[in-house]
Amino acid sequence: MSATATAPAIDDNVASTRPVSVARGYRFELVKLVSQWRIRLLVLACWIAPALFVAAVSQQSTLPSDTLFGRWMHATGWAGPLMMLGFAGTWALPLLTSLVAGDVFAAEDRLGTWRHLLVAVRSPRRIFAAKALASLTVILLLVAGLAVSSTVGGLLAVGDHPLVGLDGHLLTPSDAAGKVLLAWVCVLAPTLALAGIGLLGSVALGRSPMGLLLPALVALAMQLAQMLPLPVAVRLALPGYAFIAWHGLFTTPAQVAPLLIGVAVSLVWAATGTALAYLFFIRRDFTNPTSDGAGRRAVTTGVLPLAGLLALTVAVVAVATPSTGSGIVRSKVQRSVATAFAHLYRIQTEQLNRPAVTEAQLRVTAACNKGDGQVAPHGAGNDWRCVVTWHLPGVEAAGTAIYQLDVTSDGRYVADGDGPKEVNGYFLVRTPIGNAPNPLWQFDGDVDLLS
Repeated sequence: MSATATAPAIDDNVASTRPVSVARGYRFELVKLVSQWRIRLLVLACWIAPALFVAAVSQQSTLPSDTLFGRWMHATGWAGPLMMLGFAGTWALPLLTSLVAGDVFAAEDRLGTWRHLLVAVRSPRRIFAAKALASLTVILLLVAGLAVSSTVGGLLAVGDHPLVGLDGHLLTPSDAAGKVLLAWVCVLAPTLALAGIGLLGSVALGRSPMGLLLPALVALAMQLAQMLPLPVAVRLALPGYAFIAWHGLFTTPAQVAPLLIGVAVSLVWAATGTALAYLFFIRRDFTNPTSDGAGRRAVTTGVLPLAGLLALTVAVVAVATPSTGSGIVRSKVQRSVATAFAHLYRIQTEQLNRPAVTEAQLRVTAACNKGDGQVAPHGAGNDWRCVVTWHLPGVEAAGTAIYQLDVTSDGRYVADGDGPKEVNGYFLVRTPIGNAPNPLWQFDGDVDLLS
């Protein structure tokens, strides 16, 4: 009888020492994050500021033509979220991951609350899972705010009109909507890679401010690397390449291979960074209040695996991809310029109420050289020059136009018209309903590095 009386007491004691579930810990960590004024301001800014910015820029007389899709913000509301996506991949997303994932563990070191948290949860593994999931949720909320807000701002300010792709072809509003959504989804992969690095820095560097800055510094280093004349394999093996690989969605056919490689590499980096952060965390000595995880061994153990991962991805991509060197050669540039010109010429023909013509009838070709023929015609540079030739039905003489190209290392280029003035000499063309932007005056294009 005494045994049956004491059994419930023993069961209650065992139940009281069980670790807190991951779901309860996740809710607790999420409330802690969104209770910070800094996070609340970030959420408000991401859900409000892009709409106001895109709407304001779309109403200006001067557009950011040096920004991808910026020249089309007067024409369609779908250009706004793409212009914002380019800015977000360069600056906003690295900073957001630094402020969220880079501080989620370091905050406990600054406040000295690790022992209290361990007593409450009683499982370092569940603490890590709850904090990682909470930071991921906030990051997804911020990215969704940037995408939704910029899209709403563009559609309300300009409207749901067709979008001109990077090869000059027109995307219907429904097609543009799907590609814009897919582009924002694709940049989640490099954002998660930076978040994994942020978790690693937050755990390994403790209260040091370098843990907070690590994702932003890594993103900056990858952006600088993308500006260098690197081989294609090295460029694709960097996790930040997926921030620009979405450009290939807006060509026909879509440049899928570089995008898939960039997304896969980013996800591998995200998993590796998170796994390293987990190993650091569960091996940490929480009984020593002076230990915050920082140290030479922690930094070395975190840096060496990532360096090895970079070398491995470079080797795998080099074997898997057919291109060598920069991937930018004369034949690709000529093909891209000719295709874009043919599509845009048809748009201009429609603007001017001229007889319709097809790409097959135009038979557009481009002859390009670099450095006035004094240097080898490959690689990035602002010294590319192309002469475009086309034919009109019933006209014996061929038409010609000249373009100066500024080709960047990632394959994107801006073609600036250099005559004749009737085709590409002016920013505006006179149409039956008034002046309209001349699509052939200046246009963006993209060279497939792997084709």
